Amino acid sequence: MAKNDEKIELDGEVVEAFRNGMYKIALENGHETLGYTAGKMRRYRIRIFPGDRIKIELSAYDLNRGRIVYRYR
Repeated sequence: MAKNDEKIELDGEVVEAFRNGMYKIALENGHETLGYTAGKMRRYRIRIFPGDRIKIELSAYDLNRGRIVYRYR
């Protein structure tokens, strides 16, 4: 698992929600990636819909999928 200094946090917008809890996310830099909800977001049942602004945490080793850690209000 990557250490905290090896993680990249970016802002983006949810484009599409898939049935298995995955989301297609358009990042601010123009790239698209897949993301899944973090454990605490799942635990407290924070819902994410297409169009929501989110913060995603990407590993330096795999920039194609990341973990959604925050949903902006």
